Amino acid sequence: MHHTFHIPVLGLGYSIDTPLKVARYGISSVVSIVDDELTERMREFHSVKQLESYTPIGKKEADSRARRITAYLNLLNKLVNIQFDNLLNNDNNDFDKYFELLPDHAVLKRQYQDLQKVTDPEKQTQALEVLKSRMQPGKIDVNIMSKVDKANYGVGNEYLGDDFTDALAAMRGFANSELKASVIISAGLNPKLYHYMEQCSCFYPDQSGALNKQIILKVSDFRSAMIQAKMLAKKGLWVSEFRVESGLNCGGHAFATEGFLLGPILEEFKQKRAALMEELFDIYAAALNTKEINLYATPPQRITAQGGVGTAEEHQFLLSYYQLDAAGWGSPFLLVPEATNVDEATLNDLANAQQDDYYLSNSSPLGVLFNSFRKGSIEQQRLQRIEKGRPGSPCTKKFLCTNTEFTEMPICTASREYQHLKLKELQAQALSDTAYQQQFEQITEKVCLCEGLCASVYLKNGMIKAKESKAVSICPGPNLAYFSGKYSLKEMVQHIYGKTNLLAMVNRPNLFFNELNLYIDYLKKDISTQLTELNSKKEKYFHKFKAQLEEGIAYYKQLLPVLKQHTAIPVAELYRQLLLAEQKLETCKL
Repeated sequence: MHHTFHIPVLGLGYSIDTPLKVARYGISSVVSIVDDELTERMREFHSVKQLESYTPIGKKEADSRARRITAYLNLLNKLVNIQFDNLLNNDNNDFDKYFELLPDHAVLKRQYQDLQKVTDPEKQTQALEVLKSRMQPGKIDVNIMSKVDKANYGVGNEYLGDDFTDALAAMRGFANSELKASVIISAGLNPKLYHYMEQCSCFYPDQSGALNKQIILKVSDFRSAMIQAKMLAKKGLWVSEFRVESGLNCGGHAFATEGFLLGPILEEFKQKRAALMEELFDIYAAALNTKEINLYATPPQRITAQGGVGTAEEHQFLLSYYQLDAAGWGSPFLLVPEATNVDEATLNDLANAQQDDYYLSNSSPLGVLFNSFRKGSIEQQRLQRIEKGRPGSPCTKKFLCTNTEFTEMPICTASREYQHLKLKELQAQALSDTAYQQQFEQITEKVCLCEGLCASVYLKNGMIKAKESKAVSICPGPNLAYFSGKYSLKEMVQHIYGKTNLLAMVNRPNLFFNELNLYIDYLKKDISTQLTELNSKKEKYFHKFKAQLEEGIAYYKQLLPVLKQHTAIPVAELYRQLLLAEQKLETCKL
């Protein structure tokens, strides 16, 4: 690809149709395929808008989840290809914009600039055709959260089988689509999903040796990347990219590592990249050999990173020093209406938000920390329901139904049913007022993400149904606090490539030190909540966590001479930020 950034998945609905907005300019983005109800409604919306035929796929039809996802991805693919053909042949404005958005160092951009200097009509036509042949649209990649894998039941609560669980059906939807793209597997290891992927022929090389559908692992450290990639390689499945994401300095769910920081993690990938690829290839080649599949050459393997990148200097440093292939820019694109689906009210709140409006919460029914926004209307809805004596949400989509504490069939901890039963149990315990209130808040903090993360796209596009919830849940990373205002696609891309600086007047810490402080705050909070019930296992965990952060600080001290050459922040200020973080860590005592 000619761009050195991508737009990662943004919630359920915020990037659900981002490819239709940016792919024709060569920008890759990621679509969530967790919610097949959302993909079906978006397929109807865009089919009607583009005068395409639309035949609904009912929820109760056979294999409806997979078929809905396939149909939507095929529509995206078709519409993006139409857009790109129009760009190549009819739309001069979009054609010029394609090159205008490219980084100055892109070979293709220089060829475009050279074309402007050609005066001979025949040579100009020839050069133009060569240029067009080298242009390509951005990829339409998809994201599957491997642990969001609810079992599904048919008539009479009959189990439909492992192939019809949510993650496997979504994978089938992608596998059967016409896309030549990647599936990003996030949120941990799911052996059942990997076993199913082994049966999908689309992940194996074709007769030319090409992988038409590729696998990307979103990982938080080198060890987990190696373990998962080996599991896949043994099945004859190649990981085409490791997408390293900051544990806490990211949007959505926050999977905190045990104190492993982004800089040291990327250093390990840099040092061990070649050895890892060689080891994986040997396993992969042997597995393909047993399947009698010919392997013509070692497939390429990319390393990218995302989470908290905010300036052109940071972007370029990641690419040059750690030899990354690209970097992901997620949350800042929530302020770009041309690229994402944020309703007007939420967009205004984000554009004018302060740093303390972004926080980590326990609101996710998955039991994983979740990046939340205080001004999101779903928080007001949650409090109103508690005030009316009816905490919890109606559970209509049931994607996060995992709890069997009170029921035989799993239910969601954000549901009204679960919270009613849990609070009834709590009332019977005769706790003190303080203890009761503490547990009450923990129970009722959960919110419905299935509805909340889709509401914004429905509101923005006028698709909201009469009795449908309008409460918006949005999950930007803490880095968004430094961006204020609404931006055009051109402005954001120019910021990424250093042609303009949207943060010129903003006092913002370095990417690595910002993440370091997030981890220290996380550790302090975790220690404070465990003091009354501290056991030896947890104590060992805290010591290991703190020691890992100390190693990270030592690494950054060694990195400072290099880092100062790639940032506008004076080295004295970098050193000061690091020392303040070190002093704060020293106060973390058991």
